[in-house]
Amino acid sequence: MKDSKITVLNLKNLTKSYGKFRGVEDISLSLNKGEILGFLGPNGAGKTTTINMLLNFMKPDSGYIEIFGLSNQDHGLETRARIGYLAGDMSLDGRMTGWQQLEYLGNIRGVFNHEYISGLADRLSCDLTRKIKNLSRGNKQKVGLISALMHQPELLILDEPTSGLDPIVQAEFNKIILEHKSEGGAAFISSHVLSEVQELCDKVAFIREGKLIANKPLKDIIKGAPKNIRLSADDLTAIKQIQDLRIIKNIHIDGTVLTGIYDDDINLLLSKLARLKLDDISILDADLEAIFMQYYEDTNV
Repeated sequence: MKDSKITVLNLKNLTKSYGKFRGVEDISLSLNKGEILGFLGPNGAGKTTTINMLLNFMKPDSGYIEIFGLSNQDHGLETRARIGYLAGDMSLDGRMTGWQQLEYLGNIRGVFNHEYISGLADRLSCDLTRKIKNLSRGNKQKVGLISALMHQPELLILDEPTSGLDPIVQAEFNKIILEHKSEGGAAFISSHVLSEVQELCDKVAFIREGKLIANKPLKDIIKGAPKNIRLSADDLTAIKQIQDLRIIKNIHIDGTVLTGIYDDDINLLLSKLARLKLDDISILDADLEAIFMQYYEDTNV
């Protein structure tokens, strides 16, 4: 039986400063076995700095990181052997074919399962016989993904994993990640594709200007977010009555259809609407993109 309470990744009061330039400040979060965490924020918010410290490419000024219960600084080689990493700015040797690149990386790791890699290549529609310099951005991304997955790591750290991929391959990638989760694996994913995060992640951490501004289960973030409301009526009288209630925000009226945002007790809304003559009521959870924009409405993403 999968134990989802085994801590795989633990960051405590992590701080890194670049002098007058922004780093990260007092970052604390954790990731358990069988969980996927989405790490979200605008460009320059501190996502790459955090990932570099996770992998011990950069040392924090204060705080600590434990991976599989071990200090990533004292046990760097041991912890990295159990991690699959995809950089947002990955570098591959253009002179090599995909197979040669993966074999090279496999020899460094001491793990190279030809059959498993072939299966990943088939699923991601990746031609590993071509030289990397002749591949498109999306096909290079596939090679990078296979390099992160090929040794079947316990923890995946992925920076913009579906960048350049077409929707069909993105969907297959999502299946692979969910299979990894079902087998007890964990994943730390930084992505701008919010639909992907919403489909995959159990928890979401929002970072802004180097500080965590939210770190919650995704279901709690969505539950606490304003609802999208759509109401239709026989005539404009009911629409005007709804408008006069002043409990729905960002109202837009198109004929006898009213749409808007509601951020209070849904039972209160329903009790007030029950008194009106309406044809249809639609109340939907906000998607992650709308929630993201609420957190960063003053920030260019």
